Amino acid sequence: MKTLKYIFSTLLIIALVWSCEEDKFGETDFVNSITLPTNIAAGVNVVPDNSGLTYITPTGEGAVTYVVDFGDGSEPSELLAPGEYAEHVYVEGTYEATITATNLNGKSATGKQTVVVSFRAPENIAITTEIDGANPFLLNVSATADFASSFLVYFDTSNPDEVGTPLEIGGTVSNVYAGVGDYTIKVVALSGGAETSELEQMVTISAPVVFPIDFEVFDASVFIGFGGASAAIIDNPDTDGNASAKVGEIVKGGPEVWAGNVITMSSPIDFGLKKAMKMNVWSPRPGGKLILKIENLADASINIEKEVTLNGNSSWEEVVFDLSDIDETQSYQKLVFFFDFGVVGTGGADWTFYVDNINQTIISSGATGLPGQWVMAPEGGSLGVGPTSGSIEWWNCDADCVPIRACYYDDIYVFGADGSFQNVLGADTWTEGWQGGGDSCGTPIAPHDGSNPATYTYDEGAGTVTLNGLGSFIGIPKAVNGAELTSPTGAPASVTYNIEFLDDDTISVSIDSGGAFWNYKLIRAGAVTTPLTGTWQIASEGGALGVGPTVGDVSWWDCNAACVTSRACYYDDLYVFGTDGSFQNVLGTESWIEGWQGGGDSCGTPVAPHDGSIPATYSYDSGAGTFTLNGKGSYIGLPKAVNGAELTDPNAAPDAIVYNV
Repeated sequence: MKTLKYIFSTLLIIALVWSCEEDKFGETDFVNSITLPTNIAAGVNVVPDNSGLTYITPTGEGAVTYVVDFGDGSEPSELLAPGEYAEHVYVEGTYEATITATNLNGKSATGKQTVVVSFRAPENIAITTEIDGANPFLLNVSATADFASSFLVYFDTSNPDEVGTPLEIGGTVSNVYAGVGDYTIKVVALSGGAETSELEQMVTISAPVVFPIDFEVFDASVFIGFGGASAAIIDNPDTDGNASAKVGEIVKGGPEVWAGNVITMSSPIDFGLKKAMKMNVWSPRPGGKLILKIENLADASINIEKEVTLNGNSSWEEVVFDLSDIDETQSYQKLVFFFDFGVVGTGGADWTFYVDNINQTIISSGATGLPGQWVMAPEGGSLGVGPTSGSIEWWNCDADCVPIRACYYDDIYVFGADGSFQNVLGADTWTEGWQGGGDSCGTPIAPHDGSNPATYTYDEGAGTVTLNGLGSFIGIPKAVNGAELTSPTGAPASVTYNIEFLDDDTISVSIDSGGAFWNYKLIRAGAVTTPLTGTWQIASEGGALGVGPTVGDVSWWDCNAACVTSRACYYDDLYVFGTDGSFQNVLGTESWIEGWQGGGDSCGTPVAPHDGSIPATYSYDSGAGTFTLNGKGSYIGLPKAVNGAELTDPNAAPDAIVYNV
């Protein structure tokens, strides 16, 4: 473009000279008499967006071209014709631009023009914060603002020495906080010049303390030493036998013999199924003692404590604390550790201990074989699918998935000693779209709801177990032999699984659903803790159900042999006393419904709350010869018979009933 302008100027001069020569060829004195350009100036337009973009339009008299020197040390503009403008980006400041104007005879004159570039303060600041999904201590920050050129982010305004972290437009910056708490962040919006604006915003950093405790991402503020014991999170000093990157370090010093440490959980510990604690311990001396005390959050007198003897020898070992006698009516939220209780520690290497991988577990029941109650191991990877048996590389329910599907991980697979099998799913389980569910927790869907009678056959030599009964399943119901179901109506009458005992209380189960192997890890659902534990039915014989004036007397009325047949929908009802203290009425699709329930004294759909839909528990008192069902609508025998009364309205069902046994 610059070249074209020069050519244009030259042609213009030649044309003018040629026209003069037509009047008087060879006379050029008039060109030499052209005066220098005068009144040289410029129009200045600074775009008001803090970009520094400025338009400069030269003006003057007698000029045919202009060049603008912007006054900031940059290259001058190209050659400009009258009416054209130069574009230039300035930083904020005041500049003296020089305009060189040239006339027809090539003679030039200059003029000055002051250019003032002033940026406005940024407006409408907005801060976006996001806690990282994998690390609750990691905060990501981005920001927007009108008229901002960039930002500075301060992650903790209480730190006067913090240097702001630069943040570009459209970018994100991150910070890892040392601990939990409320932090005030500040974002300063820069205009590109002297003007700035700022905005503060509070963020809450929290890291729930839940099992397993592996110290990799951990709220150190809940790990406290007392009585002379220290508590710290450090890099693992001994990865032989424990590959963790971080561990908890405890150094026991004086002056107290009871010096110890405490970890406070974020919520009360659920001892319903897992009534034991396990952990990795590194001890410098053989034969030392470790006491684990489980305490109530507010009242330390509510507790249970257990002691183990350590192998020591400066190496990692796993220890297990049996808490099967814990009082489940109480709440527990603190883990308290005492190394060598009763001895004053002196600190140093001989009194330095490490702990790691603290978790709940299930005490071995001592039972062998398949009969019993089993649940999916509530741990990442216990449910998954892959191209081969044992592989979960295509998908698995990881540690984040397990709590989302808690309604699934409490499902019970009951293998009876008599060869019976039942899926006990409770009020809800994980239901998928192919079933008509929402890929979420929901009411179990027939026939995969445990409502149909089923049996099992275990072939130890072949390593298989076959479930016989429409809708019976292990793991997930859609995976059957050679296929994956797309409709509940496609459920087969039997399914065969591969099965392997990993130990007495752990089994690995897999099934080939047609090139996709679904793999499950199940654990035995705890030890039998009371004589009631198990699945019960009313005996299918005349006189098993009746009423009279005294205990054991059915002289007023009883269900005789003919009655048993007519009430078959009632005699297949199940009363499930869980090893975890849970109780459930499993009635199937129908039971005997009486007039006071709105029924017709005939078989019909179970009526709430006496339909097993409300979670319940039981407690057994062997000394008193009683057990108590806790849960509205739970019952044994007939729902209308409660302590001291007979119901006339389902809504009047009590929250608890005590039975003699």
